[in-house]
Amino acid sequence: MRALTWHGKRDVRVDTVPDPTIRDRDDVIVKITTTGLCGSDLHLYEVLGAFLDPGDILGHEPMGIVEEVGPDVTSLKPGDRVVIPFNISCGSCFMCDQGLQSQCETTQVHEHDTGASLFGYTKLYGQVPGGQAQYLRVPFGNSLPIPVPAGPPDDRFVYLSDVLPTAWQAVEYAAVPQGGSVAVLGLGPIGDMSCRIAAHRGAGTVIGIDLVPERLERARRRGIHPLDLQQYGEGLADAVRALTGGRGADAVIDAVGMEAHGSRIAAAAQGITTLLPDALAAALMKRAGIDRMSALHTAIDLVRRGGTISVSGVYGGAADPVPLLTMFDKQLTLRMGQANVRRWIDDILPLLTDGDPLGVEDFATHRMPLEQAPDAYEMFQKKQDGAVKVLFTP
Repeated sequence: MRALTWHGKRDVRVDTVPDPTIRDRDDVIVKITTTGLCGSDLHLYEVLGAFLDPGDILGHEPMGIVEEVGPDVTSLKPGDRVVIPFNISCGSCFMCDQGLQSQCETTQVHEHDTGASLFGYTKLYGQVPGGQAQYLRVPFGNSLPIPVPAGPPDDRFVYLSDVLPTAWQAVEYAAVPQGGSVAVLGLGPIGDMSCRIAAHRGAGTVIGIDLVPERLERARRRGIHPLDLQQYGEGLADAVRALTGGRGADAVIDAVGMEAHGSRIAAAAQGITTLLPDALAAALMKRAGIDRMSALHTAIDLVRRGGTISVSGVYGGAADPVPLLTMFDKQLTLRMGQANVRRWIDDILPLLTDGDPLGVEDFATHRMPLEQAPDAYEMFQKKQDGAVKVLFTP
């Protein structure tokens, strides 16, 4: 089959690789019909190479048609249409029972002391082949895949793999009061969808912050208050307070993470790690602060006293400085973590089958053959051509 594979910093290629096969009795093989390019894939493209090997298959936002099932699979059959959550959860352990599928005890990666395994996302999360490919082996076939109805286009459902539950959890964790205010840092796929979900769930003022004109205009068309980071600069907090009764936002969602603009020193540290041998780079990232922290620091500045910060952007450093004095003084609540995809499906799925209030059918800005994935990664990283969400057809 053809699959998008990692070969080094900013070097991804579509290669011919062996087809996946049934390994465990409850596996299923899915023929991928649509698969997404996620903002966190860019961390693999740029920063996290120390935890990848050449040939690793990337991607964690797939959907498709069941091609083959293992002998113990009773809930699916060949021909069924499914979406695959990005975190690999068994559905029956203590953590899964708590709705914390991203911490699944069956698939935790004890070697690196991390949570549930993820499709296509480095040795830190199990080094499981990903979904930017023609076929995907999916474990826990009776509980992990999300069955979706035939008929509507893939665009209606593919975001159940990551974008929708990640954004839904970001808004849930933000605890925005009814009629209250929320500021969203970063209007990539997760930030954009977080704005839509917050408005849908009753936020009175939704502020979207970015520095890419096309992304700001896209938010404006959905009724979001766009603020251009380049225009406001150090006056950003004043602009947010002007929109929120002088106090600051009730909640702030950091949808940016480790590669935020605004820190040359941290950017240089990230660059250095990509030049080191993998063993040294991995050790450095596990023990040092290598993230660009400007987005989190901005969130702390923008949120009102007694407010909540919800972090959905991925961070990778282990010892990054956090201004605990300010956070304590402002009496802030901070929530974060990988999305527990399966936990939120029952809340989200009705919004996809009864109208389209979140605008998922026109959410993608680019649809491309998988063979063009290397060009798409470069375009997305450089924020060219208005790229916000790219979908591949294998």
